[in-house]
Amino acid sequence: MHGLISAFEVSEGARAEVVAALVEGSRGMPGNLSYVVAEDVENAGVVWVTELWESEEAHRASLALPEVQEAIAKARPHLRGMRTRAVTRPVAGADP
Repeated sequence: MHGLISAFEVSEGARAEVVAALVEGSRGMPGNLSYVVAEDVENAGVVWVTELWESEEAHRASLALPEVQEAIAKARPHLRGMRTRAVTRPVAGADP
């Protein structure tokens, strides 16, 4: 398994639009076991994404999907940067 935990800094007032784009673009990705988009409760300018994949290759392949490319294009103008990005090796808590 392959995991990613990312925190994106978004432009003021754009969080809902970024969340919507990420949720819409994440549906039906082959090899994806979980894709959680969350709003930071302490900082309105941060969106967290927690991903669980069958493999690193499945994640990499997802980036070429038209739906994912469209989501990235919608979100990109509102992204100010990436605050945190952690690559993980999940060992418990998921039942694939």
